Amino acid sequence: MTTSIENLLNDQITYEAQASMRYLAMASWADAKGYRGVAKFFYAQSKEERLHLTKLVKFVNERSSKEIAPAFEAPLSVFESVYSLFEKFLKSEIFVAEQINTIIFECIKKKDYNVHSFMQWYVTEQREDETTVRRLLDKLKTIGVDKTVHYLFDRDIVGITEGGQPEN
Repeated sequence: MTTSIENLLNDQITYEAQASMRYLAMASWADAKGYRGVAKFFYAQSKEERLHLTKLVKFVNERSSKEIAPAFEAPLSVFESVYSLFEKFLKSEIFVAEQINTIIFECIKKKDYNVHSFMQWYVTEQREDETTVRRLLDKLKTIGVDKTVHYLFDRDIVGITEGGQPEN
């Protein structure tokens, strides 16, 4: 593995760790505000990002044994609304997808098809996550500020956490 690809993978480890902590902070905020379903969703997202992180760490260690433990700033922990929470979630997922694309581009340039192949799993994961959050944001736009419907949204999002997909 080239140094440039190894550095990008180590950066990705940091991005995945940051996302995990960001989603943990979002879960905590939602939990404290009484949005138990939204909290459960973000606790699951945080756990998923830790799995992404671990998969990357193991891969880098198998290839070079030079993984660097990530350091990062504390995530934002106060949010304006459930809608803003999901907007920040989407921005985070788009950023991570862009970084994954950068790794893949470098793999193509350096002809590192092993890393390229490994990263395809992340491409699929990002597409699924972005689709989910865009659908949830569409629902929240439709709902608006109606607290009764927010209750139903909070209740219904639990199904997504338990392996379901949001309905169109």
